[in-house]
Amino acid sequence: MLNNNIVRKSLSEGINFTYIPEDKFKTSFISFSIFSPLDNKYVSANALLSSLLAHSCKKLPKLSDISKKLENLYGASIHPSVTKLGESQVISLCATGLNSKYSLDDKNNILELTDILCDMIFDPDISNNKFNNIENFNQEKRQLIEDINSELNNKKAYAKKRCTEIMCADEKFSINSLGTVEQAENLTPEFVFQAWQKLLSESRIEIIITGSISCEQIINEFEKRFSKITRKNIVSCDTEIIKKSSDIKNHVEYMDLTQSKLVMGFRTEISVSDPDVYAMIVMNCLYGGGAQSKLFLNVREKQSLCYYCSSKYNKHKAIILVESGVEHDNIDKAKQGILEQLKEIQIGNFTDSELQEIKLYISQSLKHTKDSLESLNTWYLSQVFSDTKETPDEVIEKINQVSREKIIEISNKISLDTVYVLTNNK
Repeated sequence: MLNNNIVRKSLSEGINFTYIPEDKFKTSFISFSIFSPLDNKYVSANALLSSLLAHSCKKLPKLSDISKKLENLYGASIHPSVTKLGESQVISLCATGLNSKYSLDDKNNILELTDILCDMIFDPDISNNKFNNIENFNQEKRQLIEDINSELNNKKAYAKKRCTEIMCADEKFSINSLGTVEQAENLTPEFVFQAWQKLLSESRIEIIITGSISCEQIINEFEKRFSKITRKNIVSCDTEIIKKSSDIKNHVEYMDLTQSKLVMGFRTEISVSDPDVYAMIVMNCLYGGGAQSKLFLNVREKQSLCYYCSSKYNKHKAIILVESGVEHDNIDKAKQGILEQLKEIQIGNFTDSELQEIKLYISQSLKHTKDSLESLNTWYLSQVFSDTKETPDEVIEKINQVSREKIIEISNKISLDTVYVLTNNK
């Protein structure tokens, strides 16, 4: 039993079940998430698996079969996702369904939805050690390649991706959660089958239910399915934290575009396991986390050096990325302005009222986490991954305890690592 009546149970080595009771919604949300260390050999196969599993299984081989079945469960839904937490790829299947007490019959909607979800995960449309439906396989592969290629069309996302790759070139964090086009093009039904087996037998798995249900039958269903899987050599999901770089990396890339992109990567020394993580969250928000931040008010508004300018703190990797869109002639000025605003925080040039406003902004954002089951589920997935297990309210309390002295102290640990510029050919 954890905070706020949250129930957490180990089903077997590396497999955990978490139930977050929340009775203000008429639906419940289930996520089945597999954590696998980022690996260039398997990353694209794992990404493809998420959509393959969500769109067919042996009992329901066609997407139309699944859609009809879900529609009969009062419009339930199942969708895949692929993300990155620390240096782990997270492959998830998420399901949303109406709680049984609101149905017009005696159906246990969530249990039936769990059964479909388990069929997708444990009994996909496979035989002879490969995925059967080659047409479906190729369609999902084309979609994966399109998703990877779409980053080229989104120059902001592309610049962030390239800065991360350069900054963390010798770290697993540099690996894209979807892999590369070349990796995706080389995927075969046989190799993706092997990846599926590997994930179920070796990976860390987190099953989280958010809502208002009796979860014993659901736990039993997952335990029954896992009893047929041989679990061995369970992998760890560690993340390498680099405190400082030996030198600053500068990289310029040219592309046909009208607005240049400047991305600056910083090492912070402070990760999610550090008690000062809350101070770093506040510091980042003060620096560039919103419309009340120093980067927005000064570099963007007062100095008019950027079309946008914001910072994001990755607490799992202990880095901050500052992203900005600038005119080519303003690149150096924007870089200098971004560094100057960090220096302003390091010397304590911010008021108590500014700090209080930032804390209020963060608190309101955290309170909004409870506005949907999916956002709550995402919150606790990150919590269990980092073994912190705090509620949004508990984090708000710790945010409010952060002092200006602590912000000054931890801001002086931040060091510039990488400066990436994407600009035009002129």
